[in-house]
Amino acid sequence: MNRAALLICAATLPLAGCVSFGAKPPKSLLVLTSDAVVPVGQVRDSATARAIVVDVPGSAAALATARVPVEVTPTTLAYVKDAQWSEPPARLFARLVSDTLAARTGRVVITPVQAVGGANDQLGGTLRRFGLDATGRQAVVAYDATLSRAGQSGTETRRFEAQVPVAAIDAESAGPALNQAANQVATQIADWVGR
Repeated sequence: MNRAALLICAATLPLAGCVSFGAKPPKSLLVLTSDAVVPVGQVRDSATARAIVVDVPGSAAALATARVPVEVTPTTLAYVKDAQWSEPPARLFARLVSDTLAARTGRVVITPVQAVGGANDQLGGTLRRFGLDATGRQAVVAYDATLSRAGQSGTETRRFEAQVPVAAIDAESAGPALNQAANQVATQIADWVGR
């Protein structure tokens, strides 16, 4: 009986190396934080201040992942080893833009559900670039924005872009540089929307 148990264990031992319960998680996850902060406890009312809806931007499949893209050449893409976002970059970027708009313009930022029936501005767009450029050794954020202002019939469009130098194309450099570039773009957007 012991011999049969040993044979079963010996037969299953090679399979132990084949079984995996998911990829090894990274040591940490990347997030975006806004440089512009709304004071704690400050009340804003859409009855007295203009409101705006910030949509989560669309993006290419290469950006709709938790991994950080690196443009190796104009036609070649790779990903930064061990760098991973806490959630899709488009959502992180929309939240950063919302925080920046609220802090810099005094606008009330509301969700699409809260906007039903109200006359609100609406900011949407496409996140074109959100990663590292290996040839230029920089973090690049590019956003094509659309803005519909309440009470106006047309839609405005504008491209925003920021580049921040990086010391190396690695996980440690990617997060801070992309956060800085995203904040520069968010500030540009807030200045445009706030006029």
